[in-house]
Amino acid sequence: MNRTTAAARHARAVAFRDLHAADRPFVVPNPWDAGTARILAGLGFAALATTGAGLAHSLGRPDGTNRVSRAELLANAAVIVEASGLPVTADLESGFGERPEDIAETIRLAAAAGLVGGSIEDSTGLDEDPVRPLDEAVERVAAAVEAAKELDFPFTVTARAENFFQGRPDLDDTIRRLQAYEAAGAHVLYAPALPDAEAIRAVCSAVDRPVNVLMGGALSLSVAELGALGVRRISTGSALSRAALGAFTRAAREIAESGTFDFGADAIPYAEANALLTPAATPAPPGAPHPAAPPSGFDGREV
Repeated sequence: MNRTTAAARHARAVAFRDLHAADRPFVVPNPWDAGTARILAGLGFAALATTGAGLAHSLGRPDGTNRVSRAELLANAAVIVEASGLPVTADLESGFGERPEDIAETIRLAAAAGLVGGSIEDSTGLDEDPVRPLDEAVERVAAAVEAAKELDFPFTVTARAENFFQGRPDLDDTIRRLQAYEAAGAHVLYAPALPDAEAIRAVCSAVDRPVNVLMGGALSLSVAELGALGVRRISTGSALSRAALGAFTRAAREIAESGTFDFGADAIPYAEANALLTPAATPAPPGAPHPAAPPSGFDGREV
């Protein structure tokens, strides 16, 4: 159980809901552990979203259906909530189950982990038939929405149409699905991997609920440009985690292939890394012991 109090969770949930009604879009970047969550919070982001792929990669697994369990995903989400102190919405994949009751249980468990929102996608995990029939997908979204209504705070349900992400570039069907998910009560609509600005504009114009757009890949649009297209929320998916993995891999390859260490010139300074990950200081209670002094000769520059 996440240690977030009910009052704090309610306040975060309301703040997250209200961000979608602001006069400009907001970015929910995607951390994959406590450290990256704390850094993003320190940089002033108002909310965060988890990344299924980023978590899978951090666990030494490829991303894919059932590569990460529901328990592992929610444990990671709880860590991110605690580390950041921000509203957090989670990538809940396809809901971890085949029955609508399974989807409802996932929403309840997500709330218990301290989350204030979560996305349910319409993918199947089957290579031969990657997207669920529309009626079945709608039933699952409706189950998530009904479970959210039973909570004592406003849990934001995001419904994802996976056509483009699953290699099915059918904009008409994607819009039809998002409209059906809106009718089923989804609070936010999301079609990852839309190919261009016109597709994004078409999606935003076809629905009345806030639209989340995935950025960080080949499509390069600014927050202002996305706002002009009608986007309300912007996420980065696994892009940040893959950027970090890319830097790590390039550095390791340099060592392995060249026997050099030039990558160190681009590394964040040790003191800056410590500063980014140091929580805001709180006064020690009266009579509390002082922290132990560092060992003699330790200058704080090396680990």
